[in-house]
Amino acid sequence: VQLQASGGGLVQAGGSLRLSCAASGETFDNYVMGWFRQAPGKEREFVAHIVWSDGTIRYADSVKGRFTISRDNAKGTVYLQMNSLKPEDTAIYYCAANFDPYGLGSLKWYDLDYWGQGTLVTVSS
Repeated sequence: VQLQASGGGLVQAGGSLRLSCAASGETFDNYVMGWFRQAPGKEREFVAHIVWSDGTIRYADSVKGRFTISRDNAKGTVYLQMNSLKPEDTAIYYCAANFDPYGLGSLKWYDLDYWGQGTLVTVSS
């Protein structure tokens, strides 16, 4: 499984960005795919994930109502639309995937098997 993340950048508080994660090397029907982030000096944390097969979604409380995760089955791509960005959203964002046929989806980064290279999101105040 290969994951290629893109779309990070510098944005002012209140602005928006859309991250993309292109996945390849597998059929992802039995996978959960999502986004984690890691701010300087902090542990990597869960942001959102989506169960590929049925579209079930979960968000971290800190991003609920502001971020939207979605997938394009035909393109094998997962997106993270980030609106109303705050300085505390500044982090390296990683897309990740895990073989998870029951669609449970772990919130712990160390449970995920496959990772993209990370893309930096910087939100200025």
